[in-house]
Amino acid sequence: MTVAPATQAAGGGRRYALLLALNDSEYARKAHGGYGRVFVGALRSSAEDTWDCYRVIDGEFPAAEELELYDGFVVSGSPHDAHGDGAPCWVRRLCLLLQTVHSMGKRVLGVCFGHQALCRALGGKVGRATGGWVVGVKEVTFVEDVEGFEFLEEGISRRRSASIIEVHQDEVWEVPPGGKVLAYSDKTRVEMFAVGDNALGIQGHPEYTNDILLNLISRLVNDGTVDGCAGEAARRTAESGGPDREFWTGFCKGFLMGGGAAAAARTTVQDPAPELSCCHHVACFPAAASGPIGL
Repeated sequence: MTVAPATQAAGGGRRYALLLALNDSEYARKAHGGYGRVFVGALRSSAEDTWDCYRVIDGEFPAAEELELYDGFVVSGSPHDAHGDGAPCWVRRLCLLLQTVHSMGKRVLGVCFGHQALCRALGGKVGRATGGWVVGVKEVTFVEDVEGFEFLEEGISRRRSASIIEVHQDEVWEVPPGGKVLAYSDKTRVEMFAVGDNALGIQGHPEYTNDILLNLISRLVNDGTVDGCAGEAARRTAESGGPDREFWTGFCKGFLMGGGAAAAARTTVQDPAPELSCCHHVACFPAAASGPIGL
């Protein structure tokens, strides 16, 4: 893993910034090489693409003069809240960054916490989920009317629902001005939203695999965050079929590339274990010695 400032992607590939809002769990580090590799392995469309990893949770952000170099930005999940006046200063700084890159017309994909942070940054409302924790593989239903959202034409417009891994206790209450709810479930009213063609929030985890979910469930039960019965119910959802991960990763790739799922399907990745450039800039906020469970 290299440490370097952002530069123009070589070989004509695209360049993306992965904004990590969580620390690696021991399991993710040992089994997958960390959450950075989980994301890039799931969302990388071409061997020529470059992904730069910024640990925003530790105060690592791309410099203002580097933003133009990126074709898109992806915000990860986090054990922290994206709402409330008491949010950590790095969360507020992240929201300002998302406002900036959205105004520049950059593609922004928010996942779980990232979905909520994107909503807050663009003027929506986020808060605690009214039904409490949502954990497991959940079926989400897509809305029928997606007119005006070009990137959806080859994606969700051809199917009614898809299953996705979810681990969250917060949710979007109200989408930003100009935004549209694109998917919902029996537990969560806003499973996915978009603002125009360049901002997409997904409450679930397209990047997660079943083994990551099962490990998370065990940790949540062991520390008392969810009770044993809820944990068993969540395990059954993972063991009875799992998520539609291929659909979700293809959908996200298509969005980041500026097209639909068919655009992502036309690309191939030769290297299953891509290298990450981990970019370190001025760290304004110290890393905690230990923290809550990383989701």
